[in-house]
Amino acid sequence: MRKMVKYVGIGLLVMGLAACDNNDSTSSSAQAAPAESNASGQPVSLMDGKVTFSLPADMSDQSGKLGTQANNMHVYSDPTGQKAVIVIVGDDTNEALDVLAKRLEDQQRNRDPQLQVVSNKALTVKGHDMQQLDSIISAKGQTAWSSVVLSKVDNKLLTLQVTLPADNQQKAQTAAENIINTVVIK
Repeated sequence: MRKMVKYVGIGLLVMGLAACDNNDSTSSSAQAAPAESNASGQPVSLMDGKVTFSLPADMSDQSGKLGTQANNMHVYSDPTGQKAVIVIVGDDTNEALDVLAKRLEDQQRNRDPQLQVVSNKALTVKGHDMQQLDSIISAKGQTAWSSVVLSKVDNKLLTLQVTLPADNQQKAQTAAENIINTVVIK
């Protein structure tokens, strides 16, 4: 569990830093365009096909570029690094998903006083129980939308975090939902 929290924390830090990046090399309209793309671009299969989902076409696998060779963490992002999906396959756990999500929410609140939790809800995607924590992180005038989905696969904790620029919160939320709605767990 601590490793999962550590990886999610690292992911939030990376995404928070990307959201705070004042990179002026791209126009604001170019930054908004990736959030509008749908999640039907490319299929991803993990855990020997037990977990599949689709990513927007502008996202690619960045797992080996973060200085970690951990095979239980997969990172996908767009070229700017502002739009990312991080998937972590954690240790075996018997804890309920709502308990894990509440703990994650509390830890995020302790690290980020500007954190705005939009929802922490149970959901079922294609017949599989999940817990989704949606939040908004704001720093230095930049806003990031974060959707963290927790689930269990073979009793292992699966964490999928979608982080997107949230200059337009509704578009970011819709883009995150488009990715989450493609998740299939066998």
